[in-house]
Amino acid sequence: MDEQLPTRQKPNDAHFPGTLGSVEVFGIPVRFHFTFWLIVVYLIVIGSRGQQSAAGTTLYILSIFGSVLLHELGHAVVAHRFRIRTLEIVMLPIGGLARLERPPRGREEFWVAIAGPAVNLIIGGALMGFAWLGGNSLAPETWMAQPNDSNLAERIGIANLFLAVFNLIPAFPMDGGRILRSLLARWRPENEATRTAARIGMGMAAIMGLYGLLAGNFFLVFIAFFIYVGAMQERVASDQQELIGSEIVQPAMVTDFRTLNHGDTLKDAANLLLATTQQDFPVMAGQSVAGLLTRQAMLRAMASEGPEAYVAGAMDRDFLRVPPSALLSEVVQLIASRQGSCALVFEDDTLVGMLTAENVSEFLILREIRRARDGAREQGS
Repeated sequence: MDEQLPTRQKPNDAHFPGTLGSVEVFGIPVRFHFTFWLIVVYLIVIGSRGQQSAAGTTLYILSIFGSVLLHELGHAVVAHRFRIRTLEIVMLPIGGLARLERPPRGREEFWVAIAGPAVNLIIGGALMGFAWLGGNSLAPETWMAQPNDSNLAERIGIANLFLAVFNLIPAFPMDGGRILRSLLARWRPENEATRTAARIGMGMAAIMGLYGLLAGNFFLVFIAFFIYVGAMQERVASDQQELIGSEIVQPAMVTDFRTLNHGDTLKDAANLLLATTQQDFPVMAGQSVAGLLTRQAMLRAMASEGPEAYVAGAMDRDFLRVPPSALLSEVVQLIASRQGSCALVFEDDTLVGMLTAENVSEFLILREIRRARDGAREQGS
């Protein structure tokens, strides 16, 4: 590989909600969703039932964690080759989630999506080949009957093969669903391809959940729930993209907004938050914008630093900056990738507006009302 991941992840306050604990790998924050720890407990319980040592159980759990992490790093490496930055990797019960700065497009999505399962196939194939060359039997009964230290490599290899196959199921938003969407998008509009892949994902999740209920496998029901919610969110996002169409940012942006000064305190920001309906505030240093203070960042800083701390210490210097002529659909995707953070609109170097998910929704509602009224007038005439 002739390129490397960025050595430093730019600051971003809007990380995935519900995470507990984090580490950094190749400059990318790796965060753990609170439900991920349920998998750790599950693996410990399963390991304690076998004949393997405590060290073997620990190594197995760490290997599964490492396999999922390498899977997501596979996505990140290929995304980097397409000049897409990875904001963070979130460890979830059904695997991991590499949150990208922007969604891959066209053939980019195919290669980014397939990279993760490919990593697991390579790891699984290598470990199974190593076990076979070592004279170990690869028959399922040898590693399914009783987990022990002697069949550790086979079990890790099988786990990687399972991760690859499971993620290749064509159920959006899993990797297989994304691969399916990228292939469908070659012959259909992207929104239609997304809806088709999302419907398949929701259907497969419903079947999986029903089977889990009938079989008494509530862990399978848990996984089906995650898949269903993810597919539904992707479908809603696709419908919104189609509704936006070819609109640009300028007519949707907020032009009447308040700002903070670089030397203001968090108490000043809190007073402004209460006095207005605004949630995010540009922070000015003279005539230029030095950063963006979000409501979440302000509350966290208030709790940790106190109200007399300066906004400069809590603001996001890596804020989203877009021109008024940018496509609204693309900017909405960028805002969503930052978990709802707002975008600042600049004409040359002058701040001319702000864009949030809320005012985009209001703009679309008002636009549809106007269209309906205009259509009614045309029919009446």
